[in-house]
Amino acid sequence: MIKRSLVALILGLIPIAASAQEGTVRYDHSVQFNLPQRGGPEGGPPRGGGNAGRAGGRRGGGDGRFEGRAGGFAAQIPTGTANSVVLTFNAVESVMRTEAPPEERAARTEADARVAGLTFRLRQASASRSTQETIVAGYSNAADGSFTETRDFMGRTFLVSGTLPTYEWRLVAEQSQFLGHMVQKATAMQDSTLIEAWFTPEIPVSAGPGTYQGLPGLILVVSINGGEELYSATSLDLTALEAGVIAVPDKGDKLTPEAYEKLVEEKLEEIRTTRGRRGR
Repeated sequence: MIKRSLVALILGLIPIAASAQEGTVRYDHSVQFNLPQRGGPEGGPPRGGGNAGRAGGRRGGGDGRFEGRAGGFAAQIPTGTANSVVLTFNAVESVMRTEAPPEERAARTEADARVAGLTFRLRQASASRSTQETIVAGYSNAADGSFTETRDFMGRTFLVSGTLPTYEWRLVAEQSQFLGHMVQKATAMQDSTLIEAWFTPEIPVSAGPGTYQGLPGLILVVSINGGEELYSATSLDLTALEAGVIAVPDKGDKLTPEAYEKLVEEKLEEIRTTRGRRGR
């Protein structure tokens, strides 16, 4: 729960630009493979005012996607995936979409094909939800607390609608500059998951990537479990939006949040069981 004294401190130290209540922010999103024999590097919030990269496998700077092994084929094996997502927001609503990836280059050598194939198998063998699941499009409404998401999970597309999760955010006495804005750190625990967020009260909207929201300012960075998953803003545009840009997703097989969570847990448990048998 956010303490009133900390909120007062934030509002006193960081001027709020009340007019900056809509725009577009682009994030690098990265996910580390959760494999027993591999250890992904710990991630964290951006340092200073520079851009930092977390989400799906094609680009991003400094996200630790390649393991530091000694040369050769093994050194090219990625430890995770990375992509870009775009969040469009106004004072009440927001919608996040995964950017269409650039056209994949054709494998020019046998080694290229082997790396691509191994990367695919590593991802399929991961029992991490964040590795197997991609939010293609996600809509949030801060006024009524609702969300609707199109999610790809293990090759299937689902449409899930429900109530936004409530995070018990705790503000931390750490501030920095990021993308030209003062940002403040906040943390929360959700189902044994450590969430660290950096938000800017200079843009007073309760929005962020995915379903991460509920802070008194736009969230620019989210780190899950020390960087296993990371959203890091790379650009921010506060230009007024065109009408109709924010729309509720409607693609996918409809499931309630409860039914979807049950399906996800069953499938991830299948991966864990299969992986355990192979390790014997």
